[in-house]
Amino acid sequence: MRLLRHAGRFVLDRLYPPSCLLCGADTMQAGLVCSTCFVRLPLLGPPCCAACAQPQASSALLGRDGLCATCERRHPAWEQGRAAFIYDAGARDMILRLKYADQLDYAAFLAGHMARAGQDILGPGVLVVPVPVHRWRLLSRRYNQAALLGRSIARGLGLDYGPDVLERLRATVRLARFSRGARQREMQGVMRVRAGRRTLLRGRTVVLVDDMLTTGATATACVTALREAGAQKVHLLVAGVVPERPGLDIDLQEML
Repeated sequence: MRLLRHAGRFVLDRLYPPSCLLCGADTMQAGLVCSTCFVRLPLLGPPCCAACAQPQASSALLGRDGLCATCERRHPAWEQGRAAFIYDAGARDMILRLKYADQLDYAAFLAGHMARAGQDILGPGVLVVPVPVHRWRLLSRRYNQAALLGRSIARGLGLDYGPDVLERLRATVRLARFSRGARQREMQGVMRVRAGRRTLLRGRTVVLVDDMLTTGATATACVTALREAGAQKVHLLVAGVVPERPGLDIDLQEML
């Protein structure tokens, strides 16, 4: 079977030469980006906060537990937070194309880097759970990008995957010009664990997967529901984290 897969890949590569996911230039393997575009991808590495994943100018700005000053004052609802990319430049293009342009090939690439970024929280016994979308949005979009990312991560690492653990009870309005507090109020009571999935959560460590992290209102609603249903710990893993700088959040939400 392995030989057949290699042979099939060889034939496909000759018929349809592999190309860069972002610019279309030739690459050595399908599902990758060229060296020029890879430079545009702002990989997130240390120093960054262990909870909100925000990049820091210096490790000296982090406390003893690796937390930024904001998270030391008020820890997020989740335990640990990890992100593969800073949501900017090429990473922004990839996430938006996955989310809105049916470019599903990006899911495997992003998920691979998410697995790298979250390797310390993706241990044995972890249950991977994606952030859900409302059923009406799912009908119009036809897929949930967080579910695609979560499935790829879980499958690649041999972890349990719960695509239908969480459900979104109502469609929320666009949060473009909402303040952080208003976003949190809008998300209250929106997420729920399905009754038939509660036994799957009891005493488990859950890694909640989403495409990006902005204010954390959606993730907080999900974590609250998971904890109330019996999850012992909940970590957060995203493809991109929006850096905290004036103006970016408004511009981002206007695009969405």
